[in-house]
Amino acid sequence: MNRLAFFLLAFFCVEGSAQTYPSRPIRLIVPLAAGGFADVPARMLAPRLASALGKPVVVENRPGAGSTIGADAVAKSAPDGHTLLLTGTPHVIAPWLYKKLPYDTLKDFVPVALVAAGPYVLAVSPQLGVTSVRELIAAAKALPGGIDFASSGNGSAQHLVGALFNTMAGVTLNHVPYRGSATAVQDLISGQVKVSFSGIPNVLTQIKTGRLRALAVTTARRWSELPDVPTLAEAGVPGYEATLWLNISAPAGTPPAIVQRIYAETTRVLEEPELRQNFRAAGVEAQSLAPPELAAFIHAEYEKLGKVVRETGATVN
Repeated sequence: MNRLAFFLLAFFCVEGSAQTYPSRPIRLIVPLAAGGFADVPARMLAPRLASALGKPVVVENRPGAGSTIGADAVAKSAPDGHTLLLTGTPHVIAPWLYKKLPYDTLKDFVPVALVAAGPYVLAVSPQLGVTSVRELIAAAKALPGGIDFASSGNGSAQHLVGALFNTMAGVTLNHVPYRGSATAVQDLISGQVKVSFSGIPNVLTQIKTGRLRALAVTTARRWSELPDVPTLAEAGVPGYEATLWLNISAPAGTPPAIVQRIYAETTRVLEEPELRQNFRAAGVEAQSLAPPELAAFIHAEYEKLGKVVRETGATVN
């Protein structure tokens, strides 16, 4: 077979696969625990995406090792669009925290669609007795290492966000890693730990009912669902900014036509008013970027968060 015939055959095979895609249920792997900041939007999105694509979209949680277990499963899956990864900030933090990963964060995935973005919230147990960021900083300085902050695990985004706070506020909150956000929030509510930097979906209900106290959000602007809660920069840590974001990726080598189909249907679904409202109530805002722009965004976040890891000295000890 000459080269021209080979490339024509390859082209028509790709086009054919895109026309018949999807041919079976799609696994949407969330590499974080059920009930966490990525899981909640994923379960809102999945049934609508299933209707758009004409096949079931099954959310599968594969937590552990700073989101790398689930990511590795997707990286090693067939590049046919039937196994997708819904992740975000933890995905680009992991390569800076782990000395060796079984995949390449940038090369082994193709970005498909940005899904959502929003703030983390600095939430505390009322038992701590502080009502502002400045009071928290004063308490932490008076008792170095004596106040615990919970995260969803070593190497998680919450871990890094808390480490950045330690550095920028000049304090030492003691990191307590959990296996997932749900158990961390449970212990925060009970007062077992006193502080957490959580995705808003994890703690919004508890904040509104008074079981937790929100001191600040981490983004540059206040969050509409918590309009009276200041940003960390406003509340006493100038220059602090961290954003939670979520995106869909596929294994490298997934045909461009399939990537474009998933992107187009995801973007259309994200325009639905009811879904946008549900996202906002859960603490994130629907966002959209085309695959090339999303790839550039992910690369920029990879470099930015790598710099944060180096400056804070965060590790997965």
